[in-house]
Amino acid sequence: MKNINKIKFLLVLFLGLSIFSCETTDLDLLNDPNQITVENGNLERYLVSIQVDFANFAEAMGRNGAQLTRIEQMSSISYANAFDPGSTNYEWGLAYQGMFSDMLNAEQLAIEQGANKHIGVMKILKAYTLITLVDYFGDVPFSEATNLADFPNPNLDDDASVYAAAINMLDEGIMFVNEEGLNLENDFYYNNDFDKWRKLAKTLKMNAYVNTRLVDGDAMNKFNAIANSGDFIATTADDFQFTWDIVNNNEIDARHPAYSADYTSGGATRYRSNYFMDMMLNDNDPRIRYYFFRQNECTPGNFDADGVACANNTQQLFCSAEPRPIHYTAGMVFCSVASGYWGRDHGFQGGIPPDSFARTATGVYPAAGNYDDDRYSTTGLEQGGQGAGITPIMLASWAHFMVAEMNLAGGNTGGANTYLQQAMQISIDKVMSFGSEDPDANLDTTDEGGTVPTSTEVSNYISSVSNAFANGNANDKWEIYSLQQLKAHYGNGTDTYNMYRRIGYPKSLQINIEPSPGNFVRSFLYPADEANANSNITQKANVNAQIFWDNNPASPAFPSAN
Repeated sequence: MKNINKIKFLLVLFLGLSIFSCETTDLDLLNDPNQITVENGNLERYLVSIQVDFANFAEAMGRNGAQLTRIEQMSSISYANAFDPGSTNYEWGLAYQGMFSDMLNAEQLAIEQGANKHIGVMKILKAYTLITLVDYFGDVPFSEATNLADFPNPNLDDDASVYAAAINMLDEGIMFVNEEGLNLENDFYYNNDFDKWRKLAKTLKMNAYVNTRLVDGDAMNKFNAIANSGDFIATTADDFQFTWDIVNNNEIDARHPAYSADYTSGGATRYRSNYFMDMMLNDNDPRIRYYFFRQNECTPGNFDADGVACANNTQQLFCSAEPRPIHYTAGMVFCSVASGYWGRDHGFQGGIPPDSFARTATGVYPAAGNYDDDRYSTTGLEQGGQGAGITPIMLASWAHFMVAEMNLAGGNTGGANTYLQQAMQISIDKVMSFGSEDPDANLDTTDEGGTVPTSTEVSNYISSVSNAFANGNANDKWEIYSLQQLKAHYGNGTDTYNMYRRIGYPKSLQINIEPSPGNFVRSFLYPADEANANSNITQKANVNAQIFWDNNPASPAFPSAN
């Protein structure tokens, strides 16, 4: 990943695209002069724009899911306030005003040119986007969307029908990428390896069948047909991910968004999840030094790695001298994590103290920051891998977790355990491979007391999880599976958000620091830009509405860790 994709950067500059901009638009702005149109664009420029918008969409939606499932820190005491109607204007605009509008025009050009593979790629990307929109919002515009001449206020389509249409679209995508046709001038994901695009489409179908298992009696059979064929993303060579760049200037910031936030002249600007860091620390998870970079070795109110107490510091960490909330269980992490891991609790929305050079930053995976080799230095510009990290979108490890879950749901606990172990191994191997992205990291495995996990340590970790899974009861098995699935999805929490609503595990998640945070987000409120402008969309009354595949008990009874 050290090789800078100069073509990608130059094309992005040429298009004037702003990677991960916070600017939002609505469905009515099809004639925005900053957008490509049939008159001023061409097929390849469309595909560049579509691919970059897609990466931003996957990154932003994945962060939403990560905050809800404690992979990332959610900074609002109320679930409804954390994800109010204004919070997803950007993502909605990327999908409808960006990708779907561009795809409509690009498909016309592709048909004229016989560019079948371009059509196939667009259908696969659109299917993923539609499925994700349904997963988060439920009913969404589809049949009338991007046809503003006839439908200036597109109606919502039933979420189950959109899901079905997206699955059919994946089949169409497979058909088109298998046809003869021109290669893409710039394929930022698979470099025109259309066997990989086919595997991606089939893996996305598997993912859809996992989600619909509770409402479709044939979902498991359809899932197993693909899984048994082996024609899915089974190795990291086929991983579907977007690779960011190291470029940062007045025109554009093409670095991983988490890197841009945490490697600044003023230190780290995001807070990591105390729950997630504490869980990985207590489990001695081999990935922890790759996920997180500590700027200090002692978090106020806790202990350093040698067991020495760290003094309270209420100026930098407000809660370090406060009592544990009475609604927290005795073993639940509160306020601070040992060994210098400095973040915030789920739902904490206090002010910003002078701690930007103390809080834990994102690490070398997936954002290409620093590897944590106990240097305890402050973050700054151009450190580590300089932000040339990835947004993971569909990985081989995630596919193995899906197979594990379907085996567990079908009563094959032995098969579930086997795939659980494989998923963990694939995830850990991938994460550890990112260590070399930090040229200043001490990765010497011969040093006594070195920080890089040995193969024996990794094997022992996986064996300990596998043994606990084998010896546990049914609840234990679901808890163990879900915790490992959650850990492996650092960098994109969409699938974990779906899993949590689907099975109700993990039950050990840190609860909101506010005793009455309102119900968990079963589906998102519609974006304000769309709900306010579209007379055919009525804003939801609350976040309680369940999407079609979520037939679990209504909130607040489910999910339990709220």
